[in-house]
Amino acid sequence: MYDYFELGVGREREAVTLAAARLKASAVPPVAVFSPLLGYPSNTVLALFPALDAEAALAVARIEGAVSVQSTRLSATARPTGDAAPLPGGVSVHNWFHIDAAAAEAFVDLSVEAWPDFEARFEARIFGLFLAEASETDLDHGARRLLLMTRYRDLGEWQASRDPTTEAMKTFARRRELTRVSLARSCLLIP
Repeated sequence: MYDYFELGVGREREAVTLAAARLKASAVPPVAVFSPLLGYPSNTVLALFPALDAEAALAVARIEGAVSVQSTRLSATARPTGDAAPLPGGVSVHNWFHIDAAAAEAFVDLSVEAWPDFEARFEARIFGLFLAEASETDLDHGARRLLLMTRYRDLGEWQASRDPTTEAMKTFARRRELTRVSLARSCLLIP
């Protein structure tokens, strides 16, 4: 289990850097901390923690400099395993998928089927595919949310990986049929 935080911070030039440093100094160290690149507000810090108890989660939410906090409890599916961490360098893409609740297992299976071809063809590495804890809205709409975290060499590699002729993309097209909407945004892993 994991906790994923999106923290809004002040507009000061160093706000993201300072908040990231404070998160890294938390009593429970994060698995990873990210700064925004494309698609996120410029005053956002993203952090993935191992599952936190209520007290530790509150401490993260109250980190000095945070003006807003959204957190999501996640369960790893096929990845990550063990104590894996995202690879440094490159660009990280965090893609949120909203799918039909009954399709979660098939979505994960199709993802796992496509990953070997995808990672062999492109300088990209899937860090994790996480199933979000169902919210009341999810339950009301028969939906589930998944977060896919992928590291690419750069944004050009992300664009190249959209090639629909690859076996991976043919499998991802089948996965797309299970998807209501997806939102991919890029960020940078803070070393």
